[in-house]
Amino acid sequence: MLQHFLEQNRAQLIERCRSKVALMRASRPDASELDQGIPLFLSQLVDTLRARKVADGPPAGSEARNGPRDLPGEIASSATKHGYEMLLRGFSIEEVVREYGDLCQAITGLAAESRVQFSSDEFNILNRCLDVAIADAVSEFQRQRERRTSTDERRAETERLGSLMHELRGFLGTATLAFAALKSGAIGPAGATSAVLERSLGGMREMIDRTFAQVRLDAGTAPRLERIELRRFIADVHVAASLSAHSYRCSLEVCAVDGGLEVEADAQLLHSAVSNLLNNAFKFTRPHGHVQLRAHGVGERVLIEVRDECGGLPEGKAEHLFASFNQQGADRSGLGLGLSIARRAAETMGGSVRASDVPGTGCVFTIDLPRPFEAIALDHAAEVAHARP
Repeated sequence: MLQHFLEQNRAQLIERCRSKVALMRASRPDASELDQGIPLFLSQLVDTLRARKVADGPPAGSEARNGPRDLPGEIASSATKHGYEMLLRGFSIEEVVREYGDLCQAITGLAAESRVQFSSDEFNILNRCLDVAIADAVSEFQRQRERRTSTDERRAETERLGSLMHELRGFLGTATLAFAALKSGAIGPAGATSAVLERSLGGMREMIDRTFAQVRLDAGTAPRLERIELRRFIADVHVAASLSAHSYRCSLEVCAVDGGLEVEADAQLLHSAVSNLLNNAFKFTRPHGHVQLRAHGVGERVLIEVRDECGGLPEGKAEHLFASFNQQGADRSGLGLGLSIARRAAETMGGSVRASDVPGTGCVFTIDLPRPFEAIALDHAAEVAHARP
């Protein structure tokens, strides 16, 4: 009965399924999708029913209870192809499953309207065929989606490495030419050529440090937390940052840090985060502008602030700054990774990085980290003692 019902109502069943698919997508499926999807499955289902001679009565034993032992390989093969086609057309995995469910509903609904009844064995074969089709379509959909994701990730990684090599080669080429000019003795060590060499070497150092930090972050390596005295840490940062500030023709002010102020952090990641914020500030601060670095404690937090004079940000752009490969301003040099790495490094250590706009002047980037518990307890005890009469 089911075989003849499907043969007689094939066009109507396909139309009902088409209307459901049209609801999932604004445009109706094209002819190729109709050929390889539900219509082909219906034809294969009819062939299966005909081959098993269900209309004449199922064989006895377990096969009668469970349906055919060996479903045609064509069902699995066509479902696999259909799952891939659904992925290419932008359908979700839920929609792939729903499509076959819609066919089952269309069959049972039309049968009820026509007052046609099927045997339990016919329903069993229908369900078995649907199970095979759904399983193979979903498996292929998922496999191809993972394959495509992996390919996209490899392409993005290749592009990133290509950009990195391009930048490093540019710095190295400039440094080589500047060094050759200085080596000739025709140019003094304090002139513009020396500044070019210094800037190129500084650029390479920044890129290597940034890339090393990113490798650690991408690898998911747990941070090596240690107690860091901020006065000494900021002093070390000051030495290296002063050279970068000079190459960008900026002045750097480092505010005094309270003695005893500590933070529990990964020294390498924290240094990378602060250095990236400073380099970003130097890069976008106007020539002969001013950059300030300040570290202080506020309650249970330690704040490291970098204030620049970039002129301010357009409204709503502060959060957008932290996107990887995002570059702001007319100077498009660099990979646009510094701020993203700074935020990821801080978050790895249990903190955060935020940006605030100073309209018409510049920006303030703040690394916010938790203070060690013992330091908080000591401060609280000191406050209590100070409050006693």
